Amino acid sequence: MSQAQPLVGVLALQGDVREHAAMLEHAGARVLPVRRPAELSEVDGLVLPGGESTTMSRLLESFELLEPLRERIGEGMPTFGSCAGMILLAKQALDGRPDQRQLDGLDIVVRRNAFGRQVDSFEGDLQFDGIDGDPLHAVFIRAPWVEKTGDGVEVLARVPDTADAGDAAARIVAVRQAAVLATAFHPEITGDERVHRLFVRMVRDA
Repeated sequence: MSQAQPLVGVLALQGDVREHAAMLEHAGARVLPVRRPAELSEVDGLVLPGGESTTMSRLLESFELLEPLRERIGEGMPTFGSCAGMILLAKQALDGRPDQRQLDGLDIVVRRNAFGRQVDSFEGDLQFDGIDGDPLHAVFIRAPWVEKTGDGVEVLARVPDTADAGDAAARIVAVRQAAVLATAFHPEITGDERVHRLFVRMVRDA
């Protein structure tokens, strides 16, 4: 790996692949779309974009990526999941389909579509540990939230505990465990590169 420009993959089966790739390049990484095990073996880190988690889990099996990806995450490959990516990385997903497969990268329990259906998408400003500057503007689209965290999981952000937040108030929406980072929201669509810069630093440090 080049310390100056690590090679970061973006799982390119579904979701905001181009948006994540652009943010990673701005954050100082080289980017490789990943659709095959051979491509997965080349990268220093991987982003799992938003999309539909049950569909993504089926596609991971169809493209023979599920077990190789589990293995690389278990070996310590830095991995970042946004929205559906967070669901896939979780140890357990509530309200999921019985055939959905998990990557077991994070010792967390998530609830799918916790913020409601797509018409109930939510935006808010978050205090995000490990990121300097102003609060992070976050966009949640049919997003999960974290119901439970295990030992070793660091909570990075929660929804502000305000009356406007309703049932989402104080819910956990960003976590890190060792080299695995996950957000319930979509940092790739706001133009704010700070989450991607954090992840690129994690890849360099791994």
